Order: sequence, then C-alpha cells, then structure tokens
Amino acid sequence: MQRTAPDPQREPDPAPPAGLPVLPELAAHLAAVAGRTAPEPPGGSAPLRTAACGYWERRGLFTPPDRVLAAPGAAALLLALYAAVDGAVLLPRPCAEWYAPPARLLGRPVHVTPVPAESGGLPDPFALLETVRRARMHGDTPRVLVLSIADDPTGTCAPPEQLHEVCEAAAEEGLWLVSDESRRDLLHDPHDTVVLSPAEMLPGEVVVLTDLRAALLPVSWPVALARFPGTRRGAVLRDAVGQTLARLHTPLPGPLAGAVTHALGEPDAVRERTAVAARVYGALTGALHRALTGAGALCRPPHAGSHLYADLEPLRRPLGDRGIVGSACLERELAQWAARGGHRFEDDPAALRVRLGVDGLLGADMALRQRTLDAADPLTLPHVRAGLRDLERTLAELGGARGRPNRSAGAARAGEAPAAGDLGAVRGPDAEGGEDR
Repeated sequence: MQRTAPDPQREPDPAPPAGLPVLPELAAHLAAVAGRTAPEPPGGSAPLRTAACGYWERRGLFTPPDRVLAAPGAAALLLALYAAVDGAVLLPRPCAEWYAPPARLLGRPVHVTPVPAESGGLPDPFALLETVRRARMHGDTPRVLVLSIADDPTGTCAPPEQLHEVCEAAAEEGLWLVSDESRRDLLHDPHDTVVLSPAEMLPGEVVVLTDLRAALLPVSWPVALARFPGTRRGAVLRDAVGQTLARLHTPLPGPLAGAVTHALGEPDAVRERTAVAARVYGALTGALHRALTGAGALCRPPHAGSHLYADLEPLRRPLGDRGIVGSACLERELAQWAARGGHRFEDDPAALRVRLGVDGLLGADMALRQRTLDAADPLTLPHVRAGLRDLERTLAELGGARGRPNRSAGAARAGEAPAAGDLGAVRGPDAEGGEDR
C-alpha cells in the first residue's frame, strides 16, 4: 500500500498590521542617517535630550536637558525607575499592561486601587489612602504611584479636580508620582477636554513618562522619555535611573535617535499626522462605544487615544450560557476587534471586562489604513462599516439577541453612511431575562 505524506502543517494566518503607516518624512530622515554606527550614550545624547526639552516646553513644562533621560521603550524606563526607588508600587485598576510586569520582575509588591466612576487612569483618592494603609499593615512600604492623565485601557481623561485630589493624597503619603503622558496629544476634541500634568501641581514630586510611539513615532520605533523634578531629590533619582540604564546595556540605536530628534522638533508633517490620528481615533472609538452600549455593555465615553474599556456584566447570563465566564474568554470571542481581556490590565480575571481598539477597524493593510487617515469621515468607508456591522452582529449573538437586522447594517448594504445614532441600533439583552429590549 502506498504511503501518503502527512498533510503539511497549516501556516498561521498573517499577523494584522500594527499602527499607522510610517510618515514618509520620518522614513526619509531615518534612511539619511542609517550609516551612523555609534549607539547613543545611556540616557540619550545631548541633541536628543535638548529636543525633548523643546517638546515638553511646548506643553507648558520648562525642562533643562540634565533632567531628561531617553530609553528604548517605556517599559525599560519604568523598570529603571522601579529599581531606583525601593518599595511597593501602586497602580490604578485597570491600568496599562506594561505598568506591573517590570515591578514583578524586580520582586516589588504591586497594589492596585480601583478607578472612580468618572474616568480611568488614576485611583480614587480615598481608596488610594486605604490601599496605602493596608499595604503598610502587611509590611510593605509604598513608594511609587503610576497614573495616566490620558488613559490607555479606558480612553478617558481625568478631570483636573480629581487629579488634584490624587496628587494631594500621594504627597501626604510621601509617594513618587510617575505620570504616563504618552497619549495627551491624542485628544479627540481638544476644545472639550482639559488635560493637566501632575508635574504642574507637584513639580518636585512627579516624574513624567512619555512613550513616543503613542502619538509621535511609528509603533516599531521603541523610544521613551522621562522628565525628572528640578530638585536635589529629583537629581538623585535621575542619576540612579541613568546608572540602571547604563547597566542594562541597551542603548538607543544611533540612526533611530537621529530620526527621533527630528520628530521631537514637531515639523508640520508630524504635527499634522498627530492631529489626523486623533480625529480618526475619535470617530472610530465613538462608533465602537455606540455599538457596545447599544448591545447593553457598560462603557465610559472615550476622549483620547485609540482604545476603550467595556464591561459586559449586564450580559453575564447569556454569555455564561455560551461558556464565556471571564475576560480571557471575551478576548477570544472579540479578537477580530483587537480585544484584550481585563486580566491583562490588573483587573479581575472573572470580570467580563475587555479593552477594544481601533486597530481592527483601520484596515487589513497599510494602503487601507492610509485611506482611513485620508478620509474626511472614516465611518463612510466600506471596510470600516463592515467591521462595525460585524461587531454589532457578534455582540447581538453573544447577548442572546435574535439577529434582527439593524439600521446601520442596512445602510451599509445600501452604500449609505450610517447616521450617528444608528451604530448602536442593536439592543442587547437585559440583565434579568436575556431577551431583546
């Protein structure tokens, strides 16, 4: 009998593209300095740090070059910060998924505090004080609080009065504040949202951290900056972080540093790209929010960045009937829309919370993504309408709806742009009966 060769192993599906197309101006500048072979010194060269000072001064934070450090990625900077400040780390819940791992690598205790109902990114101030008290009862010494003024998981911005209360509580407990300000330039409506840095409220106690990939650079260029307080204590911390970066032996590549120095000057093309990205992210996250809340999920309205955070607890009964009992299951069901389960953001794994992003709507290749950026209204593009229609259908099925067609899907089939309120036309089940509303 003739032997047959086993079927070849199926090749995995190609990974979807990440982020936005690289700006031709930045690509050209990187190519022009590609011949440089020398790496950057630990913490960044003088030209790079001087350009970073201009970047922060345009945002209201005067910064001398000797108060700046650069590193190949925000997680590397955070690791060096945690290493320099011995003690427990305090985080809001939920928080960006790269906040906690560096602390755990160093063996630092991590304590999480729930965010208030109004917004994410920073803890409820009274809950923060209680978390500090309980940590000390268990023998830990909290030293660092990491917060975000334009939050990654939730896409929200904390109101100034709430930020002031958290800063007061942190100062009262003697904590260093690390303010992640990576997404402060991605406000969907700059005239409607006020963003203040904690460094404006507590200039001597705040380290500002910025992952430049969030708004300024391509996602494949890992560069982050840290700005330290202009005090003796801040200088000691800066020197300790710089020494840790030197021991890690992971300097910035020289050509990349040259291109980043150019980008930090924010020429017209860079500023225009940031503004366009913020506008497109606002339109797409707004549509995601309408689809989620229309299906019965709980979700804060997003105001910045490219993500939002949904709680599907009202749909627990129909989801449970399908075997979906936690955030990891939700992540698998909604993977098409760049879903990340809440367990990745220090949230309860049993909770039905998930972060969705616009990456699943931008397009399957860079040509489509460029078309999305160029569109006056990205919600009129066929691939965006199809992605939203599929999400509505999936949410309706997960929630136990009967698959009734909705107006947005019909408009898309007819080649019409959906109206602003139509993207949430599918209604999910209520918490009690699991039937259509």
